[in-house]
Amino acid sequence: MKFLSAVFLVVLAHVGVEATCGRAESTLPLPVTLPVPVSGAAWQPLQHTWNTRFQAELDAALHGNALWRSLIASGKMAVGLVDLSNPKSPRFARVNGNVMMYGASLPKLAILLAAFQGFEDGILHDTPEVQADLMEMIRRSDNAAASRMIARLGLKEIGALLTDPRYHFYDAAQGGGLWLGRWYAPGGESNPEPLKGLIHAATVFQLCRFYYALAYGRIIGPERSSQMLDVLAFPDLHDKFVQVLEQSVPPQHLHRKSGQWKIWHSDSVLVWDESWRRYILACLVEDERGEQVLRDLVPVVERLLSKNRSVQRAAAEGSG
Repeated sequence: MKFLSAVFLVVLAHVGVEATCGRAESTLPLPVTLPVPVSGAAWQPLQHTWNTRFQAELDAALHGNALWRSLIASGKMAVGLVDLSNPKSPRFARVNGNVMMYGASLPKLAILLAAFQGFEDGILHDTPEVQADLMEMIRRSDNAAASRMIARLGLKEIGALLTDPRYHFYDAAQGGGLWLGRWYAPGGESNPEPLKGLIHAATVFQLCRFYYALAYGRIIGPERSSQMLDVLAFPDLHDKFVQVLEQSVPPQHLHRKSGQWKIWHSDSVLVWDESWRRYILACLVEDERGEQVLRDLVPVVERLLSKNRSVQRAAAEGSG
């Protein structure tokens, strides 16, 4: 009798563990590291992941703030958001997604792209000096390091890569995008973008596309994408998005580039934490209060994402 009772308890425990694991698998984020492996057939361009309901939720969240509502209406605030909590089914929403603004240091992402394409093509040697400049340029937004990289790569060559069919990070038919038109130093040649004549430009759509492509290993390939993500991690400027995010997310899970000059404030980040925080956020603001706008945006977006996560979890538990 004792033997049968023991067997029953073991079986019951096994069933309980299986049930618990089943619930966990259905409600917790997938244990995926970056870049997310995806086959060519399963790959979705970012524009194909636009979600009607997600868009309505983002619109409502942003328009609840009177200042943001005014800035958005005047084309002086743009926001892009990609929910990656389920990497197999990303969701994209944007406000003023193709409104191009002065991007300050954001186009240093273009230099990063050109550097790693140069490594891949064998036209740039991956030396300790180059790696040090890339780290300084991205993590600390150092202008001298950025200018040294431009000297190695060529200003017009970087511009050509942005319009290259492989990337299309600048597309005049979609409002422009990322553009690097001048060194980050006084003097030197200038190559403004053709739509507005901006020398350093960005749109939130193209910023989101950049991080989205990296997240899925689509820039050059998974290995190069991973290396670029390593450079973008551990941000050393503790302002804007990072000032808020670093309170709950370790620095190795924040892949970020920001920009600021006069009244133009901007930030972009790929958050890939071990918790529910897996998303891309980009924002451009043309207003002297932009720094505060960027800080205030993070908790609003995270409430939206965590609410969606709670709904998904409840649905999964209900179906189980």
